[in-house]
Amino acid sequence: MAQSQAKPLMFLISAPSGAGKTTLCTNLLEASSNLRRVITCTTRPPRAGEQDGVDYHFLDPATFLRRVQSGHFLEHASVYGNSYGTLKSEVAEKLDQGFELLINVDVQGAASIRKAAGTDPALGRALVTIFLTPPSMEILEQRLRTRAADPDDVIRRRLTMARQEAAQWRHFDYLLLSGTPEEDTRRALAIMEAERMRCQRAAPLQL
Repeated sequence: MAQSQAKPLMFLISAPSGAGKTTLCTNLLEASSNLRRVITCTTRPPRAGEQDGVDYHFLDPATFLRRVQSGHFLEHASVYGNSYGTLKSEVAEKLDQGFELLINVDVQGAASIRKAAGTDPALGRALVTIFLTPPSMEILEQRLRTRAADPDDVIRRRLTMARQEAAQWRHFDYLLLSGTPEEDTRRALAIMEAERMRCQRAAPLQL
Protein backbone atom coordinates (compact mmCIF):
# COMPACT_ATOMS: atom_id res chain seq x y z
CA MET A 1 0.00 0.00 0.00
CA ALA A 2 1.42 3.41 -0.96
CA GLN A 3 1.92 6.01 1.76
CA SER A 4 -0.64 8.83 1.80
CA GLN A 5 1.10 12.23 1.71
CA ALA A 6 -0.70 15.00 3.59
CA LYS A 7 -0.24 18.64 2.65
CA PRO A 8 1.54 20.96 5.10
CA LEU A 9 -0.41 22.75 7.82
CA MET A 10 -0.22 26.19 9.39
CA PHE A 11 -0.55 26.17 13.18
CA LEU A 12 -1.67 29.49 14.64
CA ILE A 13 -0.94 30.13 18.32
CA SER A 14 -2.63 33.00 20.11
CA ALA A 15 -2.76 33.93 23.79
CA PRO A 16 -3.10 36.84 26.20
CA SER A 17 0.14 38.71 26.88
CA GLY A 18 2.23 36.79 29.42
CA ALA A 19 0.50 33.46 28.87
CA GLY A 20 3.64 31.82 27.51
CA LYS A 21 3.04 31.63 23.77
CA THR A 22 6.55 32.79 22.84
CA THR A 23 8.09 30.03 24.99
CA LEU A 24 5.66 27.50 23.55
CA CYS A 25 6.48 28.50 19.97
CA THR A 26 10.22 28.26 20.66
CA ASN A 27 9.79 24.76 22.10
CA LEU A 28 7.62 23.61 19.19
CA LEU A 29 10.15 24.83 16.64
CA GLU A 30 12.91 22.95 18.46
CA ALA A 31 10.82 19.77 18.59
CA SER A 32 9.61 19.75 14.96
CA SER A 33 12.23 19.64 12.20
CA ASN A 34 9.75 20.47 9.40
CA LEU A 35 8.13 23.37 11.26
CA ARG A 36 9.03 26.92 10.25
CA ARG A 37 8.15 30.19 11.98
CA VAL A 38 6.24 32.74 9.94
CA ILE A 39 8.43 35.85 9.98
CA THR A 40 6.20 38.87 10.43
CA CYS A 41 6.77 42.53 9.54
CA THR A 42 7.06 45.35 12.06
CA THR A 43 7.73 49.08 12.11
CA ARG A 44 9.43 49.01 15.51
CA PRO A 45 13.21 49.39 15.56
CA PRO A 46 15.32 46.22 15.86
CA ARG A 47 16.37 45.32 19.39
CA ALA A 48 19.92 44.32 20.24
CA GLY A 49 20.84 41.13 18.40
CA GLU A 50 17.77 41.05 16.14
CA GLN A 51 18.30 40.52 12.42
CA ASP A 52 16.16 41.61 9.50
CA GLY A 53 14.59 38.61 7.78
CA VAL A 54 15.36 36.36 10.75
CA ASP A 55 13.51 37.85 13.72
CA TYR A 56 11.24 40.21 11.75
CA HIS A 57 11.04 41.96 8.43
CA PHE A 58 11.78 45.50 9.66
CA LEU A 59 9.92 48.11 7.60
CA ASP A 60 9.68 51.87 7.92
CA PRO A 61 6.10 53.16 8.48
CA ALA A 62 5.72 54.47 4.92
CA THR A 63 6.70 51.14 3.38
CA PHE A 64 4.43 49.28 5.75
CA LEU A 65 1.50 51.53 4.81
CA ARG A 66 2.14 51.05 1.09
CA ARG A 67 2.04 47.29 1.56
CA VAL A 68 -1.21 47.55 3.51
CA GLN A 69 -2.75 49.64 0.72
CA SER A 70 -1.53 47.14 -1.90
CA GLY A 71 -3.18 44.25 -0.06
CA HIS A 72 0.07 42.41 0.69
CA PHE A 73 -0.85 41.50 4.27
CA LEU A 74 -2.81 38.51 5.46
CA GLU A 75 -3.34 40.41 8.71
CA HIS A 76 -1.96 43.57 10.28
CA ALA A 77 -2.47 45.54 13.46
CA SER A 78 -1.13 48.40 15.55
CA VAL A 79 0.22 47.41 18.97
CA TYR A 80 1.52 49.98 21.47
CA GLY A 81 2.30 52.45 18.70
CA ASN A 82 4.00 50.04 16.29
CA SER A 83 2.56 48.20 13.29
CA TYR A 84 2.83 44.44 12.78
CA GLY A 85 1.69 42.29 9.88
CA THR A 86 1.92 38.92 8.17
CA LEU A 87 2.72 38.89 4.47
CA LYS A 88 0.62 36.66 2.26
CA SER A 89 3.75 35.79 0.28
CA GLU A 90 5.57 34.63 3.43
CA VAL A 91 2.85 32.06 4.11
CA ALA A 92 2.25 30.93 0.53
CA GLU A 93 5.92 30.42 -0.35
CA LYS A 94 6.73 28.27 2.67
CA LEU A 95 3.59 26.14 2.31
CA ASP A 96 4.42 25.62 -1.37
CA GLN A 97 7.91 24.49 -0.33
CA GLY A 98 6.32 21.78 1.83
CA PHE A 99 7.08 23.30 5.23
CA GLU A 100 4.59 23.34 8.06
CA LEU A 101 4.17 26.80 9.54
CA LEU A 102 3.88 28.22 13.02
CA ILE A 103 2.50 31.71 13.49
CA ASN A 104 2.29 33.63 16.75
CA VAL A 105 -0.35 36.40 16.63
CA ASP A 106 -2.76 38.23 18.92
CA VAL A 107 -6.50 37.54 18.83
CA GLN A 108 -7.08 40.42 16.40
CA GLY A 109 -4.59 38.92 13.96
CA ALA A 110 -6.08 35.49 14.45
CA ALA A 111 -9.54 36.80 13.56
CA SER A 112 -8.18 38.36 10.36
CA ILE A 113 -6.47 35.13 9.35
CA ARG A 114 -9.60 33.07 10.04
CA LYS A 115 -11.57 35.48 7.86
CA ALA A 116 -9.02 35.14 5.05
CA ALA A 117 -9.15 31.35 5.40
CA GLY A 118 -12.89 31.48 4.78
CA THR A 119 -12.31 32.72 1.23
CA ASP A 120 -8.98 31.00 0.46
CA PRO A 121 -9.41 27.21 0.14
CA ALA A 122 -5.68 26.47 0.45
CA LEU A 123 -5.34 28.54 3.61
CA GLY A 124 -8.58 27.18 5.00
CA ARG A 125 -7.37 23.62 4.53
CA ALA A 126 -4.01 24.36 6.17
CA LEU A 127 -5.09 26.47 9.14
CA VAL A 128 -5.28 25.05 12.68
CA THR A 129 -5.86 27.56 15.50
CA ILE A 130 -4.86 27.08 19.15
CA PHE A 131 -5.62 29.45 22.02
CA LEU A 132 -3.25 29.23 24.99
CA THR A 133 -4.31 30.72 28.30
CA PRO A 134 -3.58 30.28 32.01
CA PRO A 135 -6.43 28.75 34.02
CA SER A 136 -7.17 32.08 35.75
CA MET A 137 -6.40 35.79 35.60
CA GLU A 138 -4.74 35.48 39.01
CA ILE A 139 -2.17 33.07 37.58
CA LEU A 140 -1.64 35.32 34.57
CA GLU A 141 -1.00 38.28 36.88
CA GLN A 142 1.51 36.21 38.88
CA ARG A 143 3.38 35.37 35.67
CA LEU A 144 3.46 38.98 34.52
CA ARG A 145 4.80 40.14 37.88
CA THR A 146 7.30 37.28 38.18
CA ARG A 147 9.02 38.15 34.93
CA ALA A 148 9.48 41.74 36.23
CA ALA A 149 9.57 43.18 32.73
CA ASP A 150 6.90 45.88 33.09
CA PRO A 151 5.88 48.58 35.60
CA ASP A 152 2.56 48.30 37.44
CA ASP A 153 0.62 50.53 35.06
CA VAL A 154 1.68 48.42 32.07
CA ILE A 155 0.78 45.21 33.91
CA ARG A 156 -2.68 46.59 34.70
CA ARG A 157 -3.15 47.54 31.04
CA ARG A 158 -2.03 44.09 29.91
CA LEU A 159 -4.44 42.41 32.34
CA THR A 160 -7.36 44.52 31.10
CA MET A 161 -6.49 43.56 27.53
CA ALA A 162 -6.02 39.92 28.54
CA ARG A 163 -9.57 39.71 29.90
CA GLN A 164 -10.90 40.91 26.56
CA GLU A 165 -8.65 38.53 24.62
CA ALA A 166 -9.51 35.51 26.78
CA ALA A 167 -13.19 35.92 25.86
CA GLN A 168 -12.30 35.02 22.25
CA TRP A 169 -11.25 31.43 23.03
CA ARG A 170 -14.47 29.98 21.58
CA HIS A 171 -13.42 31.06 18.07
CA PHE A 172 -10.36 28.78 18.05
CA ASP A 173 -10.11 25.10 17.13
CA TYR A 174 -8.38 24.20 20.40
CA LEU A 175 -8.19 25.61 23.93
CA LEU A 176 -4.92 24.83 25.70
CA LEU A 177 -4.96 25.64 29.42
CA SER A 178 -1.38 26.50 30.27
CA GLY A 179 0.59 24.56 32.86
CA THR A 180 4.34 24.19 32.82
CA PRO A 181 6.23 24.91 29.58
CA GLU A 182 6.85 21.17 29.23
CA GLU A 183 3.15 20.35 29.62
CA ASP A 184 2.15 23.05 27.13
CA THR A 185 4.62 21.72 24.57
CA ARG A 186 3.52 18.11 24.98
CA ARG A 187 -0.16 19.01 24.56
CA ALA A 188 0.47 21.23 21.55
CA LEU A 189 2.54 18.51 19.87
CA ALA A 190 -0.32 16.07 20.45
CA ILE A 191 -2.74 18.51 18.77
CA MET A 192 -0.39 18.89 15.83
CA GLU A 193 0.04 15.15 15.36
CA ALA A 194 -3.70 14.54 15.55
CA GLU A 195 -4.37 17.22 12.93
CA ARG A 196 -1.86 15.63 10.55
CA MET A 197 -3.78 12.35 10.76
CA ARG A 198 -7.23 13.74 9.96
CA CYS A 199 -8.70 11.76 7.08
CA GLN A 200 -9.84 14.87 5.22
CA ARG A 201 -6.25 16.14 5.12
CA ALA A 202 -4.79 12.98 3.59
CA ALA A 203 -4.20 12.41 -0.11
CA PRO A 204 -6.21 9.50 -1.57
CA LEU A 205 -4.76 6.13 -0.57
CA GLN A 206 -3.34 3.98 -3.33
CA LEU A 207 -4.51 0.52 -2.20
